[in-house]
Amino acid sequence: MELDTTASRHTGPRNWLRSVEWLIAADLHPKANQTTLAVACDLAKRMDYSTGHVRYDLEGTAARLDIDRSNVKRHVSYLRQLGALAWAQRGTRRNVRREQGLPGYAATATVYAAAIPAAYDHAMGHLIVGTGYGARIVKDYREMPDTRPSRTPVEPVDNAPSGRVDNSAKRSFAPPSLTSANQEGKVQMVGGVTTTATRSHKTANSPSSKTTAQAGSKKRATLLGAIVTAAGMQLGNKLARAIRRRAPWTRKATHDQLRWVCADMGEQQWTEDQAVRFAVETGHQHAAGFAWQPDHPHRLIAAALRTAENSQQDQAQVEFDVAHSVAWEDSTAGQEAARLSSLTALFATADTETEPQRSDEDRLRARLDWNNWPAVAHHYATDPDDALDLYGVRLCTYAIRMDSRQGASA
Repeated sequence: MELDTTASRHTGPRNWLRSVEWLIAADLHPKANQTTLAVACDLAKRMDYSTGHVRYDLEGTAARLDIDRSNVKRHVSYLRQLGALAWAQRGTRRNVRREQGLPGYAATATVYAAAIPAAYDHAMGHLIVGTGYGARIVKDYREMPDTRPSRTPVEPVDNAPSGRVDNSAKRSFAPPSLTSANQEGKVQMVGGVTTTATRSHKTANSPSSKTTAQAGSKKRATLLGAIVTAAGMQLGNKLARAIRRRAPWTRKATHDQLRWVCADMGEQQWTEDQAVRFAVETGHQHAAGFAWQPDHPHRLIAAALRTAENSQQDQAQVEFDVAHSVAWEDSTAGQEAARLSSLTALFATADTETEPQRSDEDRLRARLDWNNWPAVAHHYATDPDDALDLYGVRLCTYAIRMDSRQGASA
């Protein structure tokens, strides 16, 4: 959408960001989400307050939000589809430096204009004058309810000329006059003398004072849940300086960020060597400072601290389980298994205990010698199933046939 073709109206960064939040929350676009809102916030920070224009800056937005360039393009297109952005200037490959008589090359940048779609104005009940990008919102303060405190009525004095014109019922789009708004805690004027009698004071028993007292009495905790102490913070400050001095890859983080991460080290009374060794080993595990320069080094150290804390808790749990464990033979399951094994041994027969298990090699060897057909025939007459398993069907058939012929000849 261009400025001359869009149906959305012109606006500034503050109202624009408020409308974008509403458009995303209202699910007017199926794919707009919190990443879309993050891109909108980045645009609003760089937006001109008078014109509402902002440069696209694809590379800079992707670097600041730590997302891929394709994601930035995708979510900016969602904002255009919602009617919240319009092209003020399309980016081209034309060399703008040549037009200015300067050496080098610089392509024409894409410039977007902030806009508010009609869906937002309709939902908010705004009165709009004009159409398209040049439309404006009008607020009629005369119909707003009077929130001023009631006072003793005074007989009005009519000093207007007798030929005055009463046009109070006529609607006008002229700029409204300034109106005063009474705010809570504002000093009121009574009888022309300044007084604080009408100001609301917070008493000791008021709910707001209790909430403030409870919030002030709540102690702050470190990343690992330890209560922050003055001594721990002082030692953490010292450890943060040591880490920053001896681990160069951590210098992208501010001193305050490192000091807060090192608060747990300070509460556990770490030495400088321990803290520096921990930071160096953490960097080696992630190749920080060599193949990778993290943008937020303090987050890497914080994640390593949490991992180490979880490992210590798991190790402590294992040691506790080992110390309080029961031997297998003394446990209920072990005793039950021993009882079942004794019963099995008691009722087992001697044949089942001494009966050898036949293998495939035994079967192969038994089927090689067909001259042993008399033994095969005798085995088949005694136990046919076992003979078939050991010698096979062909050898058993041959033994029976040979045995029959010998019996017939005799």
